[in-house]
Amino acid sequence: MKRTAKAHWNGTLKEGKGEISTQSTTLNNTQYSFKTRFEDGIGTNPEELIAAAHAGCFTMAVGAALSRAGFTPGDLSTEAVLELDMATLTITGIHLELTGSPIEGVPADKFKEIAEGAKANCIISKALNVPITLGVSY
Repeated sequence: MKRTAKAHWNGTLKEGKGEISTQSTTLNNTQYSFKTRFEDGIGTNPEELIAAAHAGCFTMAVGAALSRAGFTPGDLSTEAVLELDMATLTITGIHLELTGSPIEGVPADKFKEIAEGAKANCIISKALNVPITLGVSY
């Protein structure tokens, strides 16, 4: 399986602008620029897209892990917060904040254990080379 995305850029770093599109066309010539990346501007940026991908992948992984353990997952929500060090232009870590609705027969410590496993094993977590932390509300 392959997934694709395309980016186009025109101009200098600060004055230029670009568009990002995905194979599914969920993003279709979505604008990005210096302002959307490092200031406040309308559009997206690569770091936001990494955070979104990580939140989506991790949340699905929690649901899959709960199912494999014999439980029926309920509502799961994750916020991914990507930290960018502006001095070094380095992603220094991602914090995942998971909220899950209580599931009959799953105590909080078991839910957290399953979430930790999902954090370590979701595809995006495995692709990243940064510290990943996890908070759980259950």
